[in-house]
Amino acid sequence: MLTERQGLVVYLHSLKHAKSLRRFGNVHYVSRKMKYVVLYCNQEDLQSIMEKISGYSYVKRVDPSHKPFIKSVFENSRPDKAKEYDYKMGF
Repeated sequence: MLTERQGLVVYLHSLKHAKSLRRFGNVHYVSRKMKYVVLYCNQEDLQSIMEKISGYSYVKRVDPSHKPFIKSVFENSRPDKAKEYDYKMGF
């Protein structure tokens, strides 16, 4: 059974503490230029982890990812017939 995961974007004052965020979940990406960390954790523990992380002094802001709630199955995915004939040049 797969566990539902959700991403967290943690904005930091300094990247010195980015390594310590590994205990809350999987660190997927660290941006050195913009000073944020993308962290994946279990969806059921998300609120408690967000409260713990935002309590640290080196954290500016914590934002959850909205990707699990975005619909990824699109309606009317067939190509338009008029556009289909425009690209056929006959070469």
